[in-house]
Amino acid sequence: MQPTPDFVPQTLAKSLLRRSRQGALATLMPGSGDPYCSLVNLASHPDGSPILLISRLAVHTRNILADNRVSLMLDERAAGDPLEGARIMLSGRAELAEGEKDLLQRRYLNAHPSAEAFVSFKDFSFFRVIPSGTHLVAGFGRIVDLKPEQFLTDLAGAEDLLAAEEGAVAHMNADHREAMSLYATKLLGASEGDWRCTGCDPEGLDMQDGQIALRLDFPERVTSGTALRKMLVRLVGEARAKVDQKAD
Repeated sequence: MQPTPDFVPQTLAKSLLRRSRQGALATLMPGSGDPYCSLVNLASHPDGSPILLISRLAVHTRNILADNRVSLMLDERAAGDPLEGARIMLSGRAELAEGEKDLLQRRYLNAHPSAEAFVSFKDFSFFRVIPSGTHLVAGFGRIVDLKPEQFLTDLAGAEDLLAAEEGAVAHMNADHREAMSLYATKLLGASEGDWRCTGCDPEGLDMQDGQIALRLDFPERVTSGTALRKMLVRLVGEARAKVDQKAD
């Protein structure tokens, strides 16, 4: 069955990747090849691919080191029947962080601050899941397979933005918490909370209050620190306009 006309699977898959903080990780047992499933915390790379921080003492890590083929199930944790919520099954390979370790650590700790207590333990390592594809299920008539280029963010030409991200996130959280609250409540319809920025990329801004994560999509692609600042000012203006409209 073809997806319904109002369904944009790429957008939903991207949103799930950015908003998910836990997932079910499936790995392969050495020798037998039996599937092994475990619950893991995760964050996202600037391109949207999942970041894991896992211990070499864990069965799933030993499995990955022997055969790095994995599957990762992410879902919306919908109230009521969980099968009514959207979910994706991501397939790919879990690669040990090397050149990007600092980036992965920063983005992971932004999403999971409590992990700082054990991030320096020698048995823990950062892995990035490099997707080969995903299977999205979002209800009746809304089931589709997607290729990586359909749900990952293209980072080409965005080197300036990526270099500015760390400073931009720190600046937003130190000086612009009111703006973060406006984005969450007025542009995304979320409840009031202690919203903070956890990351940004060419397509949007990631926010979090506790373990509740939101994704603010940009109306157009942003590739530099200057363009990011202009976009954030523009969006906070739109949010304040909604406040003024309600007051009238």
